[in-house]
Amino acid sequence: MNQILLVPMITGLIFVITGLIFQKFPPKKINGLVGYRTKKSMKSQESWDFAQVYSSQQTVKIGSILTMTSFSGLFFPFEDPIKGAVELGLTFAVLFLLISSTEKELKSKFGEN
Repeated sequence: MNQILLVPMITGLIFVITGLIFQKFPPKKINGLVGYRTKKSMKSQESWDFAQVYSSQQTVKIGSILTMTSFSGLFFPFEDPIKGAVELGLTFAVLFLLISSTEKELKSKFGEN
């Protein structure tokens, strides 16, 4: 019997939990330790606040998708080396999606500067 893809499931659940925590308790002030921290998000308090709300919503959404895709291991027979590549590929793909979508929204809302 095929196994569930464990890495995407655990990562997805961590994303969902983290996103929900940051939705409830977003970092209030710009800092270099906690929250969605990029040059664009840290340019002003307004962009910081927007980035925290938007990225936490995206994190929950993307984490849910990642958790659901972990069940693909039940339907597709993955050999061990391929399974590891699929797990890592899914994880990196959602990280890229999270960052690129948040940066795109920041650029759209606040411009390049």
